[in-house]
Amino acid sequence: MDATSLATVWATVALVIFLGVAVYIKVPGLIAKALDARAAKISNELEEARRLREEAQQLLGEYQKKRKEAEQEAADIVAAAKREADLLAAEAHKKTEDYVARRTALAEQKIGQAEREAVAEVRASAVDIAVEAARALLAGKIDAKAGADLFKSALQDVKAKLN
Repeated sequence: MDATSLATVWATVALVIFLGVAVYIKVPGLIAKALDARAAKISNELEEARRLREEAQQLLGEYQKKRKEAEQEAADIVAAAKREADLLAAEAHKKTEDYVARRTALAEQKIGQAEREAVAEVRASAVDIAVEAARALLAGKIDAKAGADLFKSALQDVKAKLN
């Protein structure tokens, strides 16, 4: 045998002895156990990640639901505020119209009163002028005593007709 074959034989023998010793001290079992432990650890981590993902999905769903509820509540509040503002505006408009109507009626009453006072004043002036004209006319035609009696009766007659 030559040196390379001999070296190959010794390398093979050494390998077989090494493998025998490795099997004897249960290295493959230790390796399998280590791999099983690592696989179990990875499996547990994957399960934990799946559970955390499901929790996150559930929380996301809850928050989306709460957000929608909050948006709906905000929309309801805005709608209620708009309705209340419309009611307040309508009430203010009605109050303004009522105020203007009352002020107009009051002004019309004052105008009517002023017209009645003016008519009464004109009548009083006309009576005074008519009485004075009648007195002046009668004074010239009738003597003083008869004129005074006639004037008094005419004055009473005119006052009775005016009132």
